[in-house]
Amino acid sequence: MPADFTDAERAVLRIAQADLPDSLTPYADIAAETGMTETRVLALLTRLKENGAIRRFGASIKHQKTGWTHNAMVAWKVDEANVDRCGALAAGHERISHVYYRPCSDPAAEDWPYSLYTMVHGRNEAECLDVVGSLTKTGLLKEYVILNSLKELKKISMTYFA
Repeated sequence: MPADFTDAERAVLRIAQADLPDSLTPYADIAAETGMTETRVLALLTRLKENGAIRRFGASIKHQKTGWTHNAMVAWKVDEANVDRCGALAAGHERISHVYYRPCSDPAAEDWPYSLYTMVHGRNEAECLDVVGSLTKTGLLKEYVILNSLKELKKISMTYFA
């Protein structure tokens, strides 16, 4: 990452490493706050993403604020040929916030044949089970194990500019 950022670019990065403005135009809001144009803000973030300085840039949902108080990680056994279809199906559900594919690369891991992981949210365990039930009715997702969240640990982003 280049160390020769302008003061305005550093200001953009201070904001981007924290919570983005909660509005329909977060990049325009950042631009207004830092004296840059929205185009320059987007160009800076795009450049840093493309050169690998920013590995991931996305929304982080604080599910408790949306009313979901129960969470469950559901691990699914899926055929590799259907991973994209299964992933798209799960990602399309309104109560699923994350879908990950982790291929089972170790043939000796017969006791853990699950490779598709979904984070399901609800107001209680029954609502999470309803989500799982609706996915199994599609016929694409059948075998699964539910890993209920016991405790949520503090999640923070890296701070590069103080």
